[in-house]
Amino acid sequence: MPSSTSNSENNADMSRYDRALPGDSIGLAALIGLLVMIVMMSGWEMYWRSDGSTPSYRNSEGLWAIQRRRVNEIEGDKTVLAGSSRMYFNTQLDVWERVSGERPIQLSLEGTSPISLMEDLAEDPDMTGTLLVGVAGEMFFTGFEYRGGAFERFEKETPSQWLGQQISMLVEPYLAFYQYDYSLFTVIKRQPFPRREGVFFEMDVRRLAMYSKDRNARLYSKVETDSEYAELAKEIWAQFYRPIEELSEEERAEGLENHNKQIDRAVAATKKLQERGVEVIFVRHPFEGIYDIIEPMYFPRADSWDVLIEQSGALGVHWQDHEELQGFWLPESSHLAADDSDRFTKALYEVIDRERMKSNIGGRE
Repeated sequence: MPSSTSNSENNADMSRYDRALPGDSIGLAALIGLLVMIVMMSGWEMYWRSDGSTPSYRNSEGLWAIQRRRVNEIEGDKTVLAGSSRMYFNTQLDVWERVSGERPIQLSLEGTSPISLMEDLAEDPDMTGTLLVGVAGEMFFTGFEYRGGAFERFEKETPSQWLGQQISMLVEPYLAFYQYDYSLFTVIKRQPFPRREGVFFEMDVRRLAMYSKDRNARLYSKVETDSEYAELAKEIWAQFYRPIEELSEEERAEGLENHNKQIDRAVAATKKLQERGVEVIFVRHPFEGIYDIIEPMYFPRADSWDVLIEQSGALGVHWQDHEELQGFWLPESSHLAADDSDRFTKALYEVIDRERMKSNIGGRE
């Protein structure tokens, strides 16, 4: 057992390693670090502005959770928009408010089926009014949920997450680089590095929209003004296409089973909402290009849209049935150009209002 004397000697020996911190240089180092950060951030900001980027709120899960809480906290008897990116980008809140007198709550999520949201709202007694549901075949009838994490964020948001969202929103409208598409590792990932033969890398979806504080979304101007950028978006959409003839019998059977499952889910949620007096309206937005192949091949109208409308008993507005909803510009085949989305929103509201009167559904003005 070591003696107290030996411990004292060891402690004394350790003291020779103590060094005073150079206090005078800490402040200088901090200043240099701050200046380097400002210079690099300014350079990154200038680069993305020169590339055409303009500041916008971030399309974050926290921003979605803020809008979802509006259903419970202060609103009631509102029009709520649910869907994927077509409902999100094509429906302009300013225009809807101007023609209808009320501003909808935008809860659409890009790349995500709205059926989980329908089920969530069906169980929420605070959901009243009208639910406008966008139906994009490749999302709706597959149940795909790219942004499914938003639901968990709403249900389990921590105080630190809430605070982080509030702080982030203070700077988002002023920084052009503060978008997911421009983060350093995202940019590095999409560089044209040499690929091994036979290895396929899926291209991530690029920035497509600008967002406001209440999640109004407009197509990013670069999609309209830069033809190469629009063509890149089309290539990204096309990479998900696989001719149905290439699927095995098992894959086709699984796809059909899932397709019918999604319709059953949507119908069940619709019935619950209707029983509480909530009006549900389904909308099919315009598409073209690769989607002219995908939609009728995988989701033929008679087996998908028509079945959904018949079984749910809800009002359905399909763009192919109304001349007013046709002839708009879709720069990358899936979403309307910004100015066209204004005109489309007005036309959509007028069609819905007319179809309500014809079918004697709803009646809310």
